[in-house]
Order: sequence, then C-alpha cells, then structure tokens
Amino acid sequence: MLRILLLFLTFFLFENKSFSKEKYFLTLRNDLVNLRQGPSNEYPVKIIYKMKFLPVLIEDEYYNYRKIKDHENNSGWIHLSQLSKKKAAIVIDNNILIFNSPTIYSKPLAVIKQGKLCLIVKCKNEWCKIKVDKYKGWVKQSVLWGRL
Repeated sequence: MLRILLLFLTFFLFENKSFSKEKYFLTLRNDLVNLRQGPSNEYPVKIIYKMKFLPVLIEDEYYNYRKIKDHENNSGWIHLSQLSKKKAAIVIDNNILIFNSPTIYSKPLAVIKQGKLCLIVKCKNEWCKIKVDKYKGWVKQSVLWGRL
C-alpha cells in the first residue's frame, strides 16, 4: 500500500507546468530586454526590446530561459528574470473604439491604433477593460493579443 501511495505521489509531483508543452503568455518586466538566439548568455542577441509589459507567447522552456514569440512572429530566448505575469496586450486591429461599458451601445471614449500596448484591468465574457495612456475603457477580447 505504501509503494502505491509513493508511486502515486511521485507521479503527481513531477506532473507540473514546468514539464508541460502548453503555450501561455507573459510580459516583459523591463524597458530593455535581450532576445537571444539560444538559451544562454553565450548566444548572440537578436533583438533588443525597448517596451516594458510587451506580451510574449512562451513556447518552450530550458532551465531559466524561455523560448518566446512576439506579436510580429520574432522568436528567441529570454531569461526568466526578464519576464512578468503583468496582464497586458497589443491591439491587433486598426482604429478600435474604447467604450465606456462592455457593450457596443455604450459611449465611445477614444480610438486606438493597431500595435498600441494596453494594460489589462480585467476581462469579463468577450470584453476586456483596458488602460491606454489617460483612457480607461472596454474593448472586445478578439482585437487583443497577449496576457488577458
């Protein structure tokens, strides 16, 4: 009985997210982040990101490095210390209205352009409340790419 219990516990201890191949979003923690060609400081830098909270899709893991893909399909490796769980997204459609409430019948507050970075306050059903510059309002989830 003890062997079965130990086998059962061992299986569940090693079955965690670090071994999974699920893709998920994180954001950049700092204003300057190096994207490298491989999972080590010995690999050359491909791109230097200069946008804090830029969302990236995590595709793979290797020790303390994460293989990422950005909204322009650039991919490479970033050290885990440069990533954050802050919720943010990039607008993927052009000229999107920000609404006062989560409905298209509410008052429009502003128009945002494609590629604009916005912080996510919360999401409800198909809508997300975002903060962009001095505006705070609601947009459809389908026009956002990132950590919602």
